[in-house]
Amino acid sequence: MKNILAIDIGSFKTAAVIANYDDITSELSISGVGIATSKGVKRGSIVNIDNAAKSIKKAYLDAKRVAGVEINKAIINVSSTYTKSIISFGIVNIPGNEIKIKEINRAIQMALHNANIPKEYQILQAIPVSFKVDEMSDIEDPLGMSGSRLEVSVHIIAIQKSGLDNIKKTVRQAGLEIENLVSSVYASGLSVLKEDEKELGVAVIDIGATTSDLGIFINKALRYTDTLGVGSHHITNDLSIALHTPLADAEYIKLNFEEIIKNGEDLIEISVIGNENEKQKASIEAITQIISARIEETFLLLKKEIEESGLKSKIGAGIVLTGGFTNFYNAKEIASEFFDGMPVRIGYPKEINGLFENLRKPEFSCVLGLVLYGIREGINYEIDSNNRFITKILSNDMEEPEIKPTFEEVNNNLKSEEKEELTSIVSKQKKEAGFIQKIKTWLGNLF
Repeated sequence: MKNILAIDIGSFKTAAVIANYDDITSELSISGVGIATSKGVKRGSIVNIDNAAKSIKKAYLDAKRVAGVEINKAIINVSSTYTKSIISFGIVNIPGNEIKIKEINRAIQMALHNANIPKEYQILQAIPVSFKVDEMSDIEDPLGMSGSRLEVSVHIIAIQKSGLDNIKKTVRQAGLEIENLVSSVYASGLSVLKEDEKELGVAVIDIGATTSDLGIFINKALRYTDTLGVGSHHITNDLSIALHTPLADAEYIKLNFEEIIKNGEDLIEISVIGNENEKQKASIEAITQIISARIEETFLLLKKEIEESGLKSKIGAGIVLTGGFTNFYNAKEIASEFFDGMPVRIGYPKEINGLFENLRKPEFSCVLGLVLYGIREGINYEIDSNNRFITKILSNDMEEPEIKPTFEEVNNNLKSEEKEELTSIVSKQKKEAGFIQKIKTWLGNLF
């Protein structure tokens, strides 16, 4: 029996979930949940280590108390605020003409070696997007195929080194160790997306309190990630400013807006900012306009972000919205008007045994996705945050899947003519990356 501790550090709440996984029966069940108000976190970034650590500790201890198990290693989310997407390519020759797991690992490692990672970043995760065997392209899984040459396109999620250090310090101060760090939107995708959606191409948008994380899955693999600094808390701020009411009253209106509308009244009573004993009337029409304007602006920005990704034409299955923002009145219907006719649905977490009722909401998609990551749900091959090659597949030629050969080891195993070919490819890719960077710099200076 394996115990899994997953912690989602958000700007509004910190959620901790403890799950039990039976390796023999493959049964997964939730045994403990803890939720704490987030402090020391703004727009997905840790701004106060001490306060953020207290929030993590409280959520963890509550979950531990319910589950009744001892566990101190956690799978932690990483907001897209800290990360950037990089695509790289690797190519290796295949001895024996049959592709085994170690050849797949070699190809991915070569892609990492070829990647142009900025100095202030390091690799968080590396996820293969597609493979090519000889002249056959768009191979989903090359394992067991015959061929003399294997190529791979890899999506690298790179993380700011300073941000990574702050996350590690915060988790350590909370009395925990990090088992793995996982992209927030990747975890949300594991939790809410269906296999056919990932295959056809889908954009998952996790809209939280102050940020919106975007992930685009193509051919079942996460191909692109980004973030926008907009979320549900901006609605609270808009209501507070426009209605001249305290944030607490604005938050109440936001969370209970659907019920307020159902009451059928034209006006509601709210407090006046600066003097909560003084009351004033606010019209439902004005509140509706304020909320709708912010929701529309959010979806307009997200639409623009999808267009700028260059992958809009490959999104065949549409848009999946998740996160707390989706609880708002008419959010799905409003979103449908902004994504050029693409299907839009609300993403709810997949069913897990013992799932506590309050976890069935979209705002818990990320933390439950972290739990699924803990059992390698939906993972074929990946380099994780510990620089380990992981796969759900075990084979006779690889007793332990979590092995990471160095580039030197990969290079030493190649024939002399293979080394020359790969050296030429690496040199060409680095020259191209350098040229592109010069063009970007030149354009930046012009504008």
